[in-house]
Amino acid sequence: MNGYIDIHAHVLPGIDDGPSDLDGSLAMLRAAAQSGTTVLVATPHLRADFPDVHVHELADRCADLRERIAGEGLGLELLCGGETTLTWALDASDADLTAASIGQRGTDLLIETPSTSSAGLEMLLYQVRLRGFRITLAHPERSRDFQHDLAPLARLVDQGILLQVNADSILGNPRRSQTARLAEDLCRTGLAHVIASDGHRGSSWRPVTRLAEAARAAGGLVGPDRACWMTSDVPGAIVAGETLPEAPAVLMGRRRLALWPRR
Repeated sequence: MNGYIDIHAHVLPGIDDGPSDLDGSLAMLRAAAQSGTTVLVATPHLRADFPDVHVHELADRCADLRERIAGEGLGLELLCGGETTLTWALDASDADLTAASIGQRGTDLLIETPSTSSAGLEMLLYQVRLRGFRITLAHPERSRDFQHDLAPLARLVDQGILLQVNADSILGNPRRSQTARLAEDLCRTGLAHVIASDGHRGSSWRPVTRLAEAARAAGGLVGPDRACWMTSDVPGAIVAGETLPEAPAVLMGRRRLALWPRR
């Protein structure tokens, strides 16, 4: 594998719940590069409770940070994007959606899984897809609705929705956490396409380095080829706006917890 490609990280300084200043952003980028990440997408929250995130400013903010990366010789490519809510995406203009898309290519959107009810999610996502975007649903394992019923997620995958699970969820204890339990289940059933850091810091809270740890853990969970597909191959296709590469078979490693019953 040439390196990890992280499509979900809150690295821009001072605009959402990522680093508060430039020093924090640079520490995060250094940590990512040192842990093996070669491409990282800046995905600040685009939603009402983060009013300092303005989609038309993202390109310039990323360009400024990219200059600092070049000056430090980190060997890390920084791309621009956003993590949008469905509400934001449905109200956005086509130009704003393109500015929020992964790499600002106008092909792929990262949409945050609703934290409350998932009712109507299928139809709402369809409305965004009609505008020409492929959707990656961020951290669906955190949804209580999906923790109790995997079937709606399976239907979304059948329709072409991609699922991104968080590194922290892969590394959690499925005996104690329903979030970790669902993340493992999504990987083992082959429904999960991408593992990303959802990084917010270089260390401490949601460190970006957790992606490398989760990639190693996933290798033992589903096999090294499948883990590489989820941390390099698929995210590489997403940032390039290309068709996903063929998926390697899931190889069942040592099970941390038996697949859990549905309700």
